[in-house]
Amino acid sequence: MRKIDVFPHIFPKPLLDKASEVAVEPALGQFKRNNGIPVLYDLDARFRAMDQFGDEYCQVLTISNPPIESIGPPPLSTELAKVGNDILAELCQKYPDRFVGFSASLPMNDPEGTQREIDRAINQLGALGVQIYTHVNGMPLDHPMFEPFWQKMSQVDRPIWVHPARGPGMSDYPTEDHSKYEIWWTFGWPYETAAFMARVVFSGIFDRYPNLRILTHHGGSIVPHLAGRIGPGMENLGNRTPGKEGEELVHLRETMAKKPTDYFKMFYGDTALFGAGHAMKCAMEFLGLDRMMFGTDMPFDPERGTAFIRWTMENIGELGLNQVQLEDLYENNARRILGLK
Repeated sequence: MRKIDVFPHIFPKPLLDKASEVAVEPALGQFKRNNGIPVLYDLDARFRAMDQFGDEYCQVLTISNPPIESIGPPPLSTELAKVGNDILAELCQKYPDRFVGFSASLPMNDPEGTQREIDRAINQLGALGVQIYTHVNGMPLDHPMFEPFWQKMSQVDRPIWVHPARGPGMSDYPTEDHSKYEIWWTFGWPYETAAFMARVVFSGIFDRYPNLRILTHHGGSIVPHLAGRIGPGMENLGNRTPGKEGEELVHLRETMAKKPTDYFKMFYGDTALFGAGHAMKCAMEFLGLDRMMFGTDMPFDPERGTAFIRWTMENIGELGLNQVQLEDLYENNARRILGLK
């Protein structure tokens, strides 16, 4: 049984150097945070961390924050996406036992460049799918300008990794100019993912493209934990909203092909829950074992590379799964959902 980590992060040194030279805030602030984590850009350090978990542990590579489109406008973002994808493809070719595939980065602020890079990354580089963030420089993914993206991903029938994006500049209260105590990350990122999921559901993206495979980081974020609010709450969408807006929401709900909860269960999730075993169990009960995959968020842990992997494996061991279920969670689901050979 392989243990395929479907959502670890990397920021290769050549890309890091190139991006750091041109980045401005808020992307520059994320680079400063990343500099203290050698496993992100030092392959030797990464291999030492991975070796602690045996030959069966391997990774599907995803480039870490900041989003490519936040570093700069096109054509810069388009070029950086190409550089990053070329490097990931080379790593997978050079170390196939360690890196079994990668998710391509996209310049989402360049719609035409995004279309071209999807084709290039998948058809020429062998990317398993693509990674996006929960918004594009503040613009929601259900905006009409992104309809060609959803259509394209439905046509190529490849999975979409979704990572939350929010920085300290998004304050906790309107009277303040920045977030305190890293609330922007601890609580803001799960909200970002849930908001993204809701916009996909209620904008009809799943109705138009039901074959989409959207992998949400951190086990569907807060969605599984708020199933009651999504169920009885969103099934009454519009009933407590006055005026024309309420009437429009009621009409939307009545014309939806499924209940809101059933749409939210169309997403996929990983096990990257930072050692919170009860949260992992909740995510698995909501999404179903067949839509969950082993993922760790490595290397953003207190040990800078190993703790999240170890804690996640320990949590999985506490779930009481039989051997077939363990093989599905660690390996078979990833092969089926991501199209791994």
